[in-house]
Amino acid sequence: MSNKDNFIMLPTNDFCFKELMQNPKVRKGFIAGILRKDPEEITDTILLPTETRRDYADDKLSILDVRVRLSDGTQMDLEMQVEYFAFWDKRVLFYLAKMYTGQIQRGNGYDKLKKCIHVGVLNFIYFPDNEDCYHKINLCNSKTGEVYSDLFELHVLELPKLPQVLVRIEQGEKVSGESIIQWMEFFSGKTQEEFEAMAKQNEYMEEAVNTLFELSADEKKRLEYEAREKAIRDYNTQMYSAEQRGMQRGIEITRRILKLKTEGKSAEQIAEKCDLPLEQIKEIMEW
Repeated sequence: MSNKDNFIMLPTNDFCFKELMQNPKVRKGFIAGILRKDPEEITDTILLPTETRRDYADDKLSILDVRVRLSDGTQMDLEMQVEYFAFWDKRVLFYLAKMYTGQIQRGNGYDKLKKCIHVGVLNFIYFPDNEDCYHKINLCNSKTGEVYSDLFELHVLELPKLPQVLVRIEQGEKVSGESIIQWMEFFSGKTQEEFEAMAKQNEYMEEAVNTLFELSADEKKRLEYEAREKAIRDYNTQMYSAEQRGMQRGIEITRRILKLKTEGKSAEQIAEKCDLPLEQIKEIMEW
């Protein structure tokens, strides 16, 4: 299925990702890839309500995620992270811990606690010194690598690394997490031709592609998608402008400090005049 102007939503848009995960068959196929299971082994992927996460200053950029409970009680939080931002790792641990402790009701024992998994599909590189694009992370003994507990689990998928990983696979190299690679290819897709080729891989990928085309042809969904794209562009522009203003102000302050230094002012006098920490003044004066 396609639409008349050939518009295709990009799955790297987190609104599109969340809409795709509303489809139980797509959800099952993706989760099976993450857990390295046959999709038929995944009997239930029940959607749970999620709080709207307002980690950005602009409410339009609150985090869009999908929370799922499996038949054995395992809970999974799935999200597409479009842009890098500071403390991403700390935020993930915070929400994973919140999901884990939230299972305990008054009077319940610790035996009720089930595995909690966070899956982050990143459209940026988080591990620059590691060439793999897929990472599974558990609590383990730092010396032996022995897993201490699998009740906390993180899966990190770095989409920008995918092209180089595909080259390695073509050259015959075995790569960690090969079962999830085709889903990473899907999330990285950009053209109708690419998606149509992916649809031929299996019934779950075909369902994902058809769902993507249906979303792209839905006028209301398209407006929501484009609003999300605009919010992200506006946010990035604001951050860039703030960074540029900060740099300009830093240049002006540095010039003033160096000028006062040439006039014979001491570091203490300059710190008082500029209302800045003495250590910062001394550092600049050494340039």
